Amino acid sequence: MKKPGQDTSTELAGRLIAGGHAMQVRVYYEDTDFTGIVYHANYLRFMERGRTNYLRLVGADHRALFEQTEKEAPSFSFVVRSMKIDFLKPAFMDDILEVRTLSREVSGASILLLQRVMRGEKVLLEAEVRVAFVSEGRPKRIPEPLRKAMGADAARNH
Repeated sequence: MKKPGQDTSTELAGRLIAGGHAMQVRVYYEDTDFTGIVYHANYLRFMERGRTNYLRLVGADHRALFEQTEKEAPSFSFVVRSMKIDFLKPAFMDDILEVRTLSREVSGASILLLQRVMRGEKVLLEAEVRVAFVSEGRPKRIPEPLRKAMGADAARNH
């Protein structure tokens, strides 16, 4: 059941693409430093929104999958374990950026994601992000149905 204020549209959540997810982000004044360039830490927020919306859309498209995962792994979540970031070009106030999140590898209790922040066809930032699957506060092997859903994304991306 939809909660008041809950986003059910894909406009705000982006869209699923072959191998992952893409969403747009507008750069606001608050995202920039005194030079008018996006402050480096704000890219982390953009990428977090991308990862969160990716899982939201996979869950929206596969509600039964997430219900089964919750049964197998109560109170499950994904937490960032490691991140390698290459800042390639700056973004500026009022830019419309696209955050792409692509599944690269699904292993035991973690998923390796490639995230890119782009302006048009130009890659501004590229990051490898390993997220761990956690249930009840402990790392746990990703349940098979979720592993297959995320693995299918990774297979389409290669």
